[in-house]
Amino acid sequence: MSGGGLSSSELVVRLPGGDVSLSAGWAGKPVKIGFPAQPRAAPTPPVGAGVPVKKVLIVYAHQSSGSFNAAAKDTAVEVLTAQGCTVEVSDLYAVKFKATATAEDIIGEVKNADHFRYAEETKLAWEAGKLSADITEEQRKLTEADLIIFQFPMYWFSVPAVMKGWIDRVLTLGFAFSQEKRYSQGVFKAKKAMLSFTTGSHESMFSANGINGDMNVTLWPLQNGILHYCGFQVLAPQIFWAPSYVPSEVRSTMLEGWRARLQGLLEEEPLSFTPMDCFDKEKGFQLKPEVCEKHATKEFGLTVGIHLGKPLPPNNQMKAGV
Repeated sequence: MSGGGLSSSELVVRLPGGDVSLSAGWAGKPVKIGFPAQPRAAPTPPVGAGVPVKKVLIVYAHQSSGSFNAAAKDTAVEVLTAQGCTVEVSDLYAVKFKATATAEDIIGEVKNADHFRYAEETKLAWEAGKLSADITEEQRKLTEADLIIFQFPMYWFSVPAVMKGWIDRVLTLGFAFSQEKRYSQGVFKAKKAMLSFTTGSHESMFSANGINGDMNVTLWPLQNGILHYCGFQVLAPQIFWAPSYVPSEVRSTMLEGWRARLQGLLEEEPLSFTPMDCFDKEKGFQLKPEVCEKHATKEFGLTVGIHLGKPLPPNNQMKAGV
């Protein structure tokens, strides 16, 4: 380059980072030109990357793979797996899960064979790693799970015997609860749990005016006395009303409703229970006076069980936020 003009032996290539001059001898020969490095866009992470995988345990109790309960269980497995969850199923009838809580649940000698007390003996066995293999396996699944779904047909206003056996044997003292760790301060307060079940009666029969009584009252011992007692955040139950007595298209609609709910199940808010710090330990865990005073003018009680002599709060055990 001379006098501001281009010489016969030079070629100037104008680039974003500045002009590059190529001298004589370039013609007919390959020339490498270094382009200024451009910042690279960060690679797009795969969907769900960095989000911990949710683990779900389904405790399932039905004898038939052709049942509506089986269809509800299979729907949950399908939808939750599609969302990226890891789903385990404890099929209690299939594995012939032992329903009775006995000394056989403990490996080796018990502390007091003459006066065997299941809660105390299994607590010692859990601490020593001497619970039977089937209990230990279920406790492993429960420990790893973020959400537990109990899928069953309602038997005698409760769960089938084999599922009650799972509750009695797996939710042992020390592992699932203690005097210090229960209710809102419970062991499993970071986990969610729910009941999903079929009934043998229509919804109208489980109403406040129905012959079976209010379903909210029926659910209180299960949801408060078992799930919430162990600290679980209890999601509203999924109730399939009398599927054996409705047309097949209605059963299909029930399953589609369950499928739709499952899409956002992990983000649902839990049912409301009275926090443990509302009770006075020194006075037999009675509600503190200030709590009673605060609700003195309220129309409804606090919950189904803690109702203060007032009308029960509607749908307290069936819908969140009430």
